[in-house]
This record gives sequence, C-alpha cells and structure tokens, in this order.
Amino acid sequence: MKRRELFKLAAAAALTSATANAAEKKKSKESKSSFNFALLPKNGKGKRVVIIGGGWAGLSVAKRLKEYSPNSDVVLIEQRAHFVSCPISNLWLVDAVDLEFLTHSYLDAARNNGYTFFQAAAYNIDRKNKVVLTTNGDVKYDYLVVATGIDYDYSQWTKGDIELEYELRTNYPPGFMTHSEHQVIKEKLEDFEEGNFILTVPGGNYRCLPAPYERACVIADYFKKNKIKGKVILLDENPDITIKKKGFHSAFNELYKDYIQYVPSAKIEKFDLKNKKVETEIGDVYEFADAAFYPRVRGSKLLEIAGIAKDGINKKEANIDPFTYQVKDDPNIFCCGDVRPMAFSKSGNTANSEGYVVARIIANLIEGKKPTWKSPHTTCYSAVSTDPIRAISVDADYKWDKTNKVFTFANVKLNEKWQGKMGLHTGKGLLEWAKGMYRDMFD
Repeated sequence: MKRRELFKLAAAAALTSATANAAEKKKSKESKSSFNFALLPKNGKGKRVVIIGGGWAGLSVAKRLKEYSPNSDVVLIEQRAHFVSCPISNLWLVDAVDLEFLTHSYLDAARNNGYTFFQAAAYNIDRKNKVVLTTNGDVKYDYLVVATGIDYDYSQWTKGDIELEYELRTNYPPGFMTHSEHQVIKEKLEDFEEGNFILTVPGGNYRCLPAPYERACVIADYFKKNKIKGKVILLDENPDITIKKKGFHSAFNELYKDYIQYVPSAKIEKFDLKNKKVETEIGDVYEFADAAFYPRVRGSKLLEIAGIAKDGINKKEANIDPFTYQVKDDPNIFCCGDVRPMAFSKSGNTANSEGYVVARIIANLIEGKKPTWKSPHTTCYSAVSTDPIRAISVDADYKWDKTNKVFTFANVKLNEKWQGKMGLHTGKGLLEWAKGMYRDMFD
C-alpha cells in the first residue's frame, strides 16, 4: 500500500472515530438532559442515599442511616400519603383495635429523624446514570436501597387467565398489602350472615408466616361472639401449620372446634367463582359464602424492570449478596425487607431489624470501612382471641449453615401457651410490642 493511500485511510478512520465520539457525547448529553429532576432539598452534605419503599424496612433504613451517618442526604420515596400497618391489622378487622392505632404519618417520621420524605411512585431505575425515575420527578442517588415489599403471584392458580386473576384480586383480596384490601375483608365480615368463609395459606416463604392462622382465629372468634352461623375453612398448601404449630392447633381445637376447619396439604387447583366453589389438587370441593384467597408471593416487579432480579425460576427475588444486601452486579444498590431472597421471616419486626443492618453496612461503606453481616431479629406475636386479647409468640435470630449453605433459625424462644395468665400477659405484650415498633420508626 502506498504511503498516500495509508494517510487517506488513517484520516478516514480518525474522522469516523471523531464522528462516533461526538455522537456518543451528544447522546450522553441528551440522555442526561432528558431527566426531569425533582426539586428536593439536601438534608446533609454527604452522599445521597435514596430508599424506595416506606414499609417497615425502608422506614428503618432511613431513620438509622441518619443516626449512623448524619452527613448523608437521605431521601425516602413512597407512593402512599400515610402509613397503615399490616401487622396488627387482623385485630382491626374485628374491631379489637381502631384504625388510628395502625395509621402513622410519613411527614412526622421524616421531620423527627432528619430525612426527606418524597411522595411518588418509583417506576424504573436508570442504573447507568444512578437515577430513580418516579411519577413526580427523577431522583439522583449515590447509594440506593430497594425496599418495595411483596407483590402477589397468582400464576400457579390462574395459569395466565387474566380475568380470573383480576376477579380474585378485586372480589377476594388476600389482605396482606394495606389498606384497601383490609377494608374489603372487614366489610365482608360485617355483612356475613352464614356459611363457609374460606382463607388460604400459600406455600413458600410468604409474608408473615403465622398471620393466616391468626386471622382464622380472630374471624372464628368474631363468628362465635356474634352468634353467626359461620365456619372458617382454612386451606393450607403446607402439610401442617408452618409456625407456632402447637399453639394454633390447641386454639383451633379448644376455642373454635365448631368454627374452624383446618385442611393441610390443600392446594387449590380450580376456581368456580360463579357458583362459589373451589377444588383442591386431590379433588376435594369446598363451597363458600365468601373468601379471602392468599396466593404465593414474590418481590415487587420493580426488581425485574430494573434488572436486579435473579434469573430463571427465581427471577421474582432480588439478586443480592446475602451478607451485604448488595446487588451482585451493582454494589451501589441494596435490597432488603420482603424483596430479599434469604429465608428470613417476611415479617414487620424482621424487616425493621434488617433496616438497622443495611443502614450500618451503608454507613460503613461511606466511611470506607468493610461491611459486616449481622443477623436480623424476629419477634412475632399472634392473637388467638380478642376479648380479652390472648396471644402466642416467637422470638428468634438467624445463622448461616455452612454445610447446606442456607440460613436457619437460631436462639429460638417459643411461647405457645395462650391459656390462663400467660396468654393474657402475651396479649398485652402484643400491643406493647406494636407501640414500641411504631415509636421506633416514627418518633
């Protein structure tokens, strides 16, 4: 090749490269300018940490991060105007507590603890530019915490039937995401006259393991006190009660023998909502006057939209390091609470204590320290009657089983005696526990 031709080729290559670089810079500039940033004040001169989700985990991360890293600029994004607690809501269904007991102000929490509350729905995450896209403007972050809780997974029941899923969601809501669902169930009970009221217990690690059994107890208690000719049929996918087994079985048998029919290993295969019947996998048919069907659960769909979910059959869980809560290919994003894949209880207290852990990990990273894992903690009370309130409880930590590479319960303390003074004492403990949790997140 002649030297003149070589120079021509080199010049053409340089021009192509320059054009490409200019186009890339223009594209990058256009991409950045396309954001509609929300006008948010700074509450610290340090790194901005954005938390998506104002549940028990998100609230706890926001509060504790300002405590552990006061200079951090902490923003909590939540689409609801006010907080209504899912824990204790079973008691509200039967008027054992009022709505004020469950309801709290996000503005109070932010003001009391020095962070920013931003009411908006987050619908995507631009991970390249570190921006959360929301319905009220976009928010830049240095670190991001995704604590968006559960969604329902109806797929095993509906097998893609959109109309069936919509009818189940609308007319027979599970009541494990506040608050409209709970209102529907409360109205069902107030209008209930006689017949079977079906409740279900899903398989897998669903939100609040004892809650479906507690709900069966308080509804049976409601029927019994109001002399309603009704029975709770509790269809459980699991072979037996998943937690506090002895306590719930004794309550079913001693308090509600005529009001609760417990059916283990009963996974629903067919719904006939027109004739109000369901059929299980083994062919048993149950008629009902009304129901609240609780399907399996999954992490929120934002995980998949943002590309931070696991692949394959586990794509409905966050793809994180179980010891640091960091997304495996994006260490600036953390996932905690009910979106995480570890087999910790999907309960309020667990999410709250997990918030402490994640806040400490982020604070350590900001300070250039190595993150260290600490077990979350689970304290859970379950009412078995409402007047007076009698309850059973469990208290536990978690540990890593190196051999089987799974987390298991540790330091478990069970109180399954609801009879006599012990049950009354635990019932008072239930309400005091709730008050303490609300103070911890909002005061």
